[in-house]
Amino acid sequence: MTDPPRVLIADDQALVRTGFSMILSATGIEVVAEVADGAEAVGAVRRTRPDVVLMDIQMPGMDGLEATRRILSGAAGPPRVIMLTTFDLDRYVYAALTAGASGFLLKDVSPEHLVAAVRLVRSGDALLAPSITRRLVERFAARDDRDAALHRDLSPLTSRELEVLQRLARGLSNAELARELRLSEATVKTHVARILSKLDLRDRAQAIIVAYETGLIVPGQP
Repeated sequence: MTDPPRVLIADDQALVRTGFSMILSATGIEVVAEVADGAEAVGAVRRTRPDVVLMDIQMPGMDGLEATRRILSGAAGPPRVIMLTTFDLDRYVYAALTAGASGFLLKDVSPEHLVAAVRLVRSGDALLAPSITRRLVERFAARDDRDAALHRDLSPLTSRELEVLQRLARGLSNAELARELRLSEATVKTHVARILSKLDLRDRAQAIIVAYETGLIVPGQP
């Protein structure tokens, strides 16, 4: 049986930290540290080696975006990072995803969704709030760091894997992908794993970014 995720919470609001910690702890998820800014988060990750970091985007001193870059750059077996934001169109979220964050949550998330999100991101099996993330990507994909990634080579992907990537980038879950492509969920998971491996991506969040940056998906296209 898989051990419960170990979580670090980084947020400058004490009530948010306490509330999230109580929700997670009540379900058996271990909260290994609570910190109030990005610099503390970087140090605490090195000390406690959590599986998942809940990272506020806007904090005094070092913000969550810079902290995410430092945590994920060059680390062996880095944690998954979930960005926390107050608004669902925060202009920093696209940059956070390109930095390697696995997704994001609104701070008014329900307890059930918070727990599910931590477990899902720890497994790397699903993207959080795909419809909201897709809107963010569509809004900012044409602006932030687009030119740097335009020439990523998709040629290693088979035609079926390209189909899966297109639909994944539109926010479909594994179950929805399976229904639409008339495949089993196990086959869909295999295709997704191969896509991530061939393109050297951490998770589905980065796969969505690549789909937009390479023009496989055009922002606003139905």
